[in-house]
Amino acid sequence: MTYEELLIQTALEDERIVVMTAENRALVRSAPKVLGNRFIDTGITEQTMVGMAAGLALRGRIPVVHALAPFLTMRAYEFIRTDVGIANLPVKLSGYIPGFLSDGNGPTHQSIEDVAIMRGIPGMEVYAPADEDDGVKMLGHIWSSPSPAYTRINHKKGVYEHAPYRPGQAEIVAEGKDVTLLVYGFLFENAYRTRELLEREGLSVGLVNMRSLKPVDEEAIVRAVVGSAHLVTIEDHLQTGGLYSIVAEVLLRRRLVADVVPLSLGERWFRPGLLNQVLETEGFTPEKMTKTIVSKINSVSYAK
Repeated sequence: MTYEELLIQTALEDERIVVMTAENRALVRSAPKVLGNRFIDTGITEQTMVGMAAGLALRGRIPVVHALAPFLTMRAYEFIRTDVGIANLPVKLSGYIPGFLSDGNGPTHQSIEDVAIMRGIPGMEVYAPADEDDGVKMLGHIWSSPSPAYTRINHKKGVYEHAPYRPGQAEIVAEGKDVTLLVYGFLFENAYRTRELLEREGLSVGLVNMRSLKPVDEEAIVRAVVGSAHLVTIEDHLQTGGLYSIVAEVLLRRRLVADVVPLSLGERWFRPGLLNQVLETEGFTPEKMTKTIVSKINSVSYAK
């Protein structure tokens, strides 16, 4: 099942669902002819769309809104924060081409701070499925929640069959004693392949799909800290405010100490190009991540 098929099926089963877009129909091209007046395209007006969605939610509707992730989270931020967040309305935000998925686009069209922005809104839930299979298993729960939610939509097909989603819980793919990889969204598949390469290096490697970033599965993070000598956070996001920050907050709150290696964009936008070129240039291919991780954990072990 695809994202669009799930959304249309859910809308047909629940007449409260209203599908909205700011002239971004890539994920929902078949919805207008099926949903009729429950499909609304406001044009390139993300702020207007979110304001309308809040009004519809006040009338008992559940709006699922679509726009390019950078414009949804930044151009419409005040409306999301004020109209949706303060009122705690069940508006569901679907951000298209987040992170590296915007590959050929420059900084104005890159959404690499969206997790930080959205999780800073009280009551806002934040999700990042690994691929379409993961998303389909998660979105029914997300749309049925009474809370507002932002989802990094990933329509890519994956090679891994994900476990059913349990609200607020991470997906433990594997456990390892030497290092555990914590990842979310599009980079899951590369992290999966990185784990295989690290295992060939003789390491015992865990892998956790942090599909829910808020609420976050603190117990999964703590379990990884207790069970592994090193943690690695992997994300196509700025280092500030993303998974690395989330892990640091959990460790501080739980008064735990751990060696955490962040693989992120640090404080820079990425160089546009074809997706495989972006991954190569920024060091997020399985081969390059393996090399970086081995180097980092060896330097820590040597220092000890």
